[in-house]
Amino acid sequence: MEPHNPQREAKILALQKKPCIPLLETFRDQEQRFTLAFPFMPLSLENLIGQGPLPKSRIRSHFRDLFSALRDIHDKGIIHRDIKPSALLLESPDGPAYLSDFGTAWHPTLSINTEPADRKILDIGTGPYRAPEVLFGNKSYGPSVDMWGAGVMLAECCRDPPRPLFESRPVSEDGNQLGLILSIFKTIGSPTPETWPEALDFLTPPFETYRTFQGEDWANLLSGVDGSFQELIVKLVTYESSQRPSAAQALGFTCLDSVP
Repeated sequence: MEPHNPQREAKILALQKKPCIPLLETFRDQEQRFTLAFPFMPLSLENLIGQGPLPKSRIRSHFRDLFSALRDIHDKGIIHRDIKPSALLLESPDGPAYLSDFGTAWHPTLSINTEPADRKILDIGTGPYRAPEVLFGNKSYGPSVDMWGAGVMLAECCRDPPRPLFESRPVSEDGNQLGLILSIFKTIGSPTPETWPEALDFLTPPFETYRTFQGEDWANLLSGVDGSFQELIVKLVTYESSQRPSAAQALGFTCLDSVP
């Protein structure tokens, strides 16, 4: 079922290099199911943050790998569409990290017959990492949906203890994701036409429909987080998608300098 497509995932992965997960081979199992084989990775970022706070050196290393992978796929016009901690696999707690889970990725030529660029599927992303433009029906979204997810994930890793910025219930419990929308509004404040001008053209603009929330101060949301990491998080977790840094730009932020 779209957008999950293992054959397309295999073709996309065949085009990639580190720090995307390498595809070893594809085969048909005994039930003739198309199967992808990957190197064994003992950990994911999800496992790591489940064990407690991460040192800045690990956050820096893992997110350099993540943004390097995103830079490479975005340069090819590919959108991952499911950035989350479990999609970043690790050889060890210190890395290296590999971006995986390309099952719902959008490719500008491989996906175009089923998903034209201006009519992409909206049922993408996972829980609190879903970008707001998708929640409000913008089918023309671009790579910036990945950057929002990466920003939310970076905030989660930097907080002590690690915890998501936003609350999201399973789709089975919250089919229209109203809970996630309200959590975003309550956390970073309700958008306005000034802070989210592109949303004026959405099928369901977010203005004047919901109660207005002031949101929390970023200093409180990211209390104790190094200022250089705060700077990148605030830039990434912003409503207007064109204002989010690209993956290449994110790699230029001070917090991701290779030398602490």
